[in-house]
Amino acid sequence: MMLGAIEAGGTKFVCAVSDNDLKIIDTVKFPTTTPAETLIKIVAFFKPYTLSAVGVGSFGPIGINPDTNDYGHILNTPKLAWRQFDLRGALKTALNVPIYWTTDVNIAAYGEMMAGAGQGYSNIVYLTVGTGIGAGVITAGEFYYGIAHTEIGHTLLQKQAADSFAGSCPYHQDQCAEGLAAGPAIEQRCRQKAEKIGATDPVWAIEADYLAQLCHNITLTFAPEVIIFGGGVMHQQQLIPLIREKLATKINGYVELPSLTDYVVPVGLGDQAGLTGGLYLAQKLID
Repeated sequence: MMLGAIEAGGTKFVCAVSDNDLKIIDTVKFPTTTPAETLIKIVAFFKPYTLSAVGVGSFGPIGINPDTNDYGHILNTPKLAWRQFDLRGALKTALNVPIYWTTDVNIAAYGEMMAGAGQGYSNIVYLTVGTGIGAGVITAGEFYYGIAHTEIGHTLLQKQAADSFAGSCPYHQDQCAEGLAAGPAIEQRCRQKAEKIGATDPVWAIEADYLAQLCHNITLTFAPEVIIFGGGVMHQQQLIPLIREKLATKINGYVELPSLTDYVVPVGLGDQAGLTGGLYLAQKLID
């Protein structure tokens, strides 16, 4: 028997199969198109294998309460073909195995806790900074849920007085973290993609300030043991030291933190965090 993982992103789906020791034996990646086309590709990939369970992390927002009618559905997404689509239900019908259902950032957070930069901790926040900004929050080893999953990327920040950028978030413009600091915000502000901007460009100090504000808010709200950064924007290696420096200034000694080199850290598993977490969550269903 084998385990499956699906990282269901708004841009692409990534699927994996592992043995029961979580050794990955096959993977596939394909663009996110329509639900019907995407399901055909998922089923075709998993068909040769006998699965015990599948861990799924989906783009969102998603329904996460098993007691509500929208459980397993993708909710108010800008991807209109997927709005209100019951992805969990469709996968359970197509694959006929138990499905662990959560967000794409949550499975990455779980992967980091189990096998990456979050090992040894049970209270972590995983932040991804890329096309959007999202966070997976784990407290006492379990995902943090309330009336919904967290949407930390849309929490409000203080805009720098010298920053004239109008913001990229369609809901909050230049008021939220995603509108000020996600990949599209950097690209629109600088009129070029982040990877083409030099490491000493002043935009990185602006970016680090906004991400440090986010860490400040997370620290005082969730009090995690570690904040782990992933996502394409964080390939800029100069950002982590800048964020640590600015976070220390913003906290200003109000709470005692661990060494910031241990508290604000880069992702340990890279692009494998989501798949790894999905497999560990699938394993939970059969243990």
